[in-house]
Amino acid sequence: MKAFVFPGQGAQFVGMGKDLYDNNPVAKEMFEKANEILGFRITDLMFEGTDEDLRQTKVTQPAIFLHSVILAKTMGEEFDPSMVAGHSLGEFSALVAAGALSFEDGVRLVSARAQAMQKACEINPSTMAAVIALPDEKVEEICSEVPGVVVCANYNCPGQIVISGEVEAIDAACEKLLAAGAKRALKLKVGGGFHSPCMEPARVELAEAIERTEFHTPTVPVYQNVDAMPHTDPAEIKANLVAQLTAPVRWTKSVQNMVADGADEFVEVGPGKVLQGLVSKIARGVATSGRQ
Repeated sequence: MKAFVFPGQGAQFVGMGKDLYDNNPVAKEMFEKANEILGFRITDLMFEGTDEDLRQTKVTQPAIFLHSVILAKTMGEEFDPSMVAGHSLGEFSALVAAGALSFEDGVRLVSARAQAMQKACEINPSTMAAVIALPDEKVEEICSEVPGVVVCANYNCPGQIVISGEVEAIDAACEKLLAAGAKRALKLKVGGGFHSPCMEPARVELAEAIERTEFHTPTVPVYQNVDAMPHTDPAEIKANLVAQLTAPVRWTKSVQNMVADGADEFVEVGPGKVLQGLVSKIARGVATSGRQ
């Protein structure tokens, strides 16, 4: 059984999607439709912008979403999942690819999400840090001892976790984590503390946009970040998408659950190879491949 997975923020690169745009009429039409919906030519920034342009949350998120979804939509019969999942932002790509959300609504929601998150970052400066080679429980324990907001945000694979929160609290946590034996506790170049209570203003804003959007029953189960479980009920999917902004991404458990449910091949659709690497560390021996 094949699981198709979709990457999140951080996988972007200049030139992403250009081959698709140049060589596939359906892809070109979808990119142009997105330019129209967004109100600016995101394709110019994707194909010929700078790294700086692509790092802006309001550009990064729609860019990765578009690359992933348009790729899936142009794969034809090659896109034959038994289940899907996406890492953070990638969950929106997975939902569109599985038919739970129309392409147009997906573009609108991802844009709304990105802008809401950007605003939340400006209200309360926050950041994230990658922690390597400590057990999840130890990282959770140290975060709980640090004053201020600092939580586990991404459970990426065994021995790799990302923490998120207020800048001072992250700095203090990194010191304690290194002292406890972490191989690395390194701040990431991100716009803010995603998947933490710092995103509460964005969660409230996005909840309204999601509520107004029509969701359908997906063609295959979608393993969602908040509980790592398969979902097909539109009301549950909506609630989980809203909760996702302030809740951790349970990627390790999602992959484990997909394997337990029969997945023996994972195909990453979109920019980069990050998820292939994580899957290989979570489920050794499972086949991985990618479409970029």
